[in-house]
Parts: sequence; C-alpha cells; structure tokens
Amino acid sequence: MGPLESDSAIAAAELETLIREGVPLVGSYGVVVESVGAGTIRLRMPYREDFVRPGGTVTGPALFGLADVALYGAVLSLIGRVELAVTTSMTINFLRRPGQRAVIAEARVLKLGKRLAYGDILLYSEGEDDPVAHVTGTYSIPPDRKPVTMLA
Repeated sequence: MGPLESDSAIAAAELETLIREGVPLVGSYGVVVESVGAGTIRLRMPYREDFVRPGGTVTGPALFGLADVALYGAVLSLIGRVELAVTTSMTINFLRRPGQRAVIAEARVLKLGKRLAYGDILLYSEGEDDPVAHVTGTYSIPPDRKPVTMLA
C-alpha cells in the first residue's frame, strides 16, 4: 500500500488498471498512481517525445487527459469503482510552460454530493515547485453507484 492508500475506497493498482483499460487513450500515456487517499490522488505521467508540441512544451491535450483521470481517481477514492462516473465540466488554466520532463498531477475532491463531485488538480513539471496548470472539474455520479464491470 502507498502512504495514503489505507483510507481510499479503491487501491492504487486497481485504479492504474482501470485507467489503462477503461480510459485507453490516457492509459496509453503510461500514467502511474503514486499515492491515493480518501479524496486525493497523486499521478505521474512520464515524459514522452510524442507529448511535445512546437515550441518544445508538453502538449495541452496530454495535460488535460492527465488532469481528467486524476480527478476521476480522486472521486473513485471516495465512492469506489463506479466506472460510469463521468466528467461534466472541466476548466484548465495554463500557468507556465511545462518542461520536457514527467508531469505530476495532484487532485483533490472539494465537494462530494449525491450526484456531483467537484475538485481541483494542480499539474507540475517533475522537480518543480510551481504548478504549470490549475484545473477545476465536476464529475457526474450515476444514481445507482453499483460497480460496473467492463465489457470484454
């Protein structure tokens, strides 16, 4: 178990598998769950040459995808494996140019209701103290929170 995993409703390894299999585009990014706790998560997206856009910076779509699965993981850390929880809104503010290195996402759920969860995510270039982006988002939680198995 990771340092914060004990109070999470989903284990880090299960969440990594869900990201790879349930969100295959972002799953192909190689995202690793570094820690997960009740309402919080820390993810690491390794640097890849195909994430670089003109100007030598990590592309916005890669950052957005990382932020989206980070909030997804933070929500699932509170409600368990409810795969049909979906993004209803997300806003990203790019604060500075990310370096050509891994990107760290730190997400937290600020409010969890019966049908909606709201949270924020800070994205950092690995080894940097200042965030490269601040993201806010809302997830819709299905009224029937029974776990759903993925179709084969």
